[in-house]
Amino acid sequence: MCSIMGFLSPRLDAETVKAYFDRTVSRGPDQSRIEPAGSGFLCFHRLAIMGLNESGMQPFHLDGDMVVCNGELYGFRPVKEKLAEKYDFVSESDCEIILPMYREYGLDMFSMLDAEFAMIIYDAKADRLIAARDPIGIRPLYYGYLEDGQPVFASEAKNLVGLCDRIMPFPPGHYYADGQFVRYADLTTVEEYSKDTLEAVCPKIREKLIAAVEKRLDADAPLGFLLSGGLDSSLVCAISAKLLGRKIRTFAIGMDLDAIDLKYARQVADYIGAEHTEVIMTREEVLDTLEGLIALLGTYDITTIRASMGMYLCCKAIHEISDVRVLMTGEISDELFGYKYTDFAPSPEEFQKEAKKRVDELHMYDVLRADRCISVNSIEARVPFGDLDFVRYVMSIDPKLKMNNYNMGKYLLRKAFADDHILPENILWRQKAAFSDAVGHSMVDDLKEYAETVYSDEEFSAGCAKYDFARPFTKESLLYRDIFEKYYPGQAGMVKDFWMPNRSWEGCDVDDPSARVLANYGASGF
Repeated sequence: MCSIMGFLSPRLDAETVKAYFDRTVSRGPDQSRIEPAGSGFLCFHRLAIMGLNESGMQPFHLDGDMVVCNGELYGFRPVKEKLAEKYDFVSESDCEIILPMYREYGLDMFSMLDAEFAMIIYDAKADRLIAARDPIGIRPLYYGYLEDGQPVFASEAKNLVGLCDRIMPFPPGHYYADGQFVRYADLTTVEEYSKDTLEAVCPKIREKLIAAVEKRLDADAPLGFLLSGGLDSSLVCAISAKLLGRKIRTFAIGMDLDAIDLKYARQVADYIGAEHTEVIMTREEVLDTLEGLIALLGTYDITTIRASMGMYLCCKAIHEISDVRVLMTGEISDELFGYKYTDFAPSPEEFQKEAKKRVDELHMYDVLRADRCISVNSIEARVPFGDLDFVRYVMSIDPKLKMNNYNMGKYLLRKAFADDHILPENILWRQKAAFSDAVGHSMVDDLKEYAETVYSDEEFSAGCAKYDFARPFTKESLLYRDIFEKYYPGQAGMVKDFWMPNRSWEGCDVDDPSARVLANYGASGF
């Protein structure tokens, strides 16, 4: 994944900076550098994915300018070939094209990138820092201000705890220059819907998702696949196996007592001929992992923490038993095509409004979960459903077509691949189950039961009253918030609120984020 940090201020020396920066060394354990940049420093922990030799180490330099980037720039080779007419390149790294692009196109370069990235550029001539983040926020970036008012940027909030009074997520699709944040990309505001019919939409979804998967298979480091047995990860695995024409390595996790999805993941793996590994977790392991998980996530959100447990323990096992350095995942499909609760959307307009909200806020929830669980285990995440062209197109589809009028959630995505027969029919048309429930209903129940033992009713009431922002509303949510405050004191504003179904919709006014509490859950996950 890599980790970056940068600022312009004489207040901090290299030794002091190192102590804060090394909190995220697991993101990039291969090499580390802290280099002077003007009156401050640019810092880089490297996880080598593209261009594995020493020449790919950052910061990159060009006539005094410097850059550190945690990112994957897709389709960089044609861009590099054109730039090579004027610039010399010394590595195979995709990120080496950034400074030549900045020299040629200035701040317009960000809207030209097909990429997931967080980067910090030092412009030596202007003696200024420029920071930018991809349009969805797949790569993390946070910022705060030092005592002298200078901004400091870092991959994770934990790098800034103790340095900055207030830590904030860098807004996706923006760049920062000369004291201002400027939005350079907006994927979710749709001025006019596509006129494509159902018959036209499905082939385009298929074409664009295959293209999104294909570009993410480009890696110089070993590749693996998270496979939950649900539709999204199963499609990513099946498309990848077909494109690569060889056996892929898949990984699944479940509770020891009631691992609902393990059997479905095994079916998919057998069907596509994958080399499949199952990881089993226990109640004791879940409870022992909880505090450390919240510390590495930097959130108190109930849904994020529950769903992170299985992903983190699975990635931990992958790191321990394999040489995989890149993991393909199925995140971001739900936000685009719908959750169980969006079946209750009262109108197409409300469905679209909810999709926009969810994609805009992804960087605080599912994307944060995937990044932290994977990167802390020194692996890079690749997210095909977050492909910019794919997201733009799906957001532009008339929401009348995306609503569940078919008695089957995500109908468009399923229909798009119905004729390919790359998945078993029972997987392609299986009703959705939430990941945090599908690893085993007992996991969420165990967490709730444990929280009940931590607080009496009186302690619960007093504990909730301590917090004005995003006030806890169950003993489980209070437990998570108390642990969060231990590691990120006073920083609850980094997360907008609890991820919950839209309570203003009939059928969605619930007190738990699990889809299990919804009337339409039915046999999902069984």
